[in-house]
Amino acid sequence: MSTQPSKNLETFPNPQPGRDYLIHMEIPEFTSLCPLTGQPDFATLILDYIPDQKNVELKSLKLYMWSYRQEGAFHEAITNKILDDLVKALEPRYMRLKAKWWVRGGIYTTVVADHRKEGWTPQPKVDIEEFETNVPTRG
Repeated sequence: MSTQPSKNLETFPNPQPGRDYLIHMEIPEFTSLCPLTGQPDFATLILDYIPDQKNVELKSLKLYMWSYRQEGAFHEAITNKILDDLVKALEPRYMRLKAKWWVRGGIYTTVVADHRKEGWTPQPKVDIEEFETNVPTRG
C-alpha cells in the first residue's frame, strides 16, 4: 500500500455482519484549503458507522484524508464529499460524519451529514443505568 495521499479507500470483510455494532473514529488533523483564499482550513472529523458487509482499512482512510491537504473546497462540500465516498466504498447500514472546523473569521463551523441504508432499521436503544453499590467503609 502506498504512503502517498490517495483517494483509494480499501476495505475488508466485516467480521460480524450479523450484528449491528458502532465504529467510532476521530480524525483530529484533517486539513484542506479555503477555495477563496488558499489558506489552510483545519478540522476534527468524527466518523461513526454501523458496517454491513465491509469495514474501512485505517491506513487507506488516513491516506484518503491526507489527499485533501491541497484541495480547495467549502466546508459543507468537503464534508458531504467525504461521506459520499465512504458510503460508496463501504455501503454501511448507517454512517454519520461530523466535521468540526476550526475558527475562520471569528466563526466556528460544524457540518454534520449522515446516511441510512434503505430498508435498515436500527435496533432499539438499550439504556443501562449506572448503579451505586453500598460498599462499607473501614472506620
